[in-house]
Amino acid sequence: MHHYSIHDEAHLSNRNHWLRAAVLGANDGLISTASLLVGVAAASTSSQTLLLTGMAALTAGALSMAAGEYISVSSQADTEKADLDKERHELRHNAERELLELTKIYEARGLEHDLAHQVAVSLTEHNALEAHARDEIGLTDLSEAKPIHASVASGLSFVAGAILPIIGIVLLPAATLVWSLAALTIVGLMLLGIVSARLGGAPVIPATTRVVVWGVLAMAATSLIGRLFGVAI
Repeated sequence: MHHYSIHDEAHLSNRNHWLRAAVLGANDGLISTASLLVGVAAASTSSQTLLLTGMAALTAGALSMAAGEYISVSSQADTEKADLDKERHELRHNAERELLELTKIYEARGLEHDLAHQVAVSLTEHNALEAHARDEIGLTDLSEAKPIHASVASGLSFVAGAILPIIGIVLLPAATLVWSLAALTIVGLMLLGIVSARLGGAPVIPATTRVVVWGVLAMAATSLIGRLFGVAI
């Protein structure tokens, strides 16, 4: 793949804090809702029951995903804040040792001692906490935990994934509903793989294959468990 740049390039890593949550939410919404509806459809229940089941799964799943992402990413943010507080304390009480630590980091990256020390001094004078956050802890603006972003992306993407099999309940023929829903889910997984690859700047075929294979395995495992316990899923 060739990249052409006359600078001012936008890096796709800027999307990491919400893209992961969005792909996970859409994948979970599509697979979990489709699997549930296939199981209920196999019991030959009415379309009204199927729609009610689908909407309940969509609502509960979206809220669960949003809350789960918010809580987990908030925990990550709390850890990051604790690390930054620790660095602030060290910079106030052990400034010389922190400067030496920064110098050692730059030496390990290939700079001569004198140059590493000069760089450490310059960055410390500019913004000591920022330098240590980035080069000692590995925290940057791109990697910073954003609970709201992750929560909204996960919840909305779950809805986007779950709505596809629900629409299928309305549009697909009742006689072949189980197989039709499975086929529709695979198509949805393929679309999800393509979209996520495009958004992340990744090769389309590996990304799509990964999503489809794991999605099919998840549905197959659900079906197998149902058969083992004598329940149609």
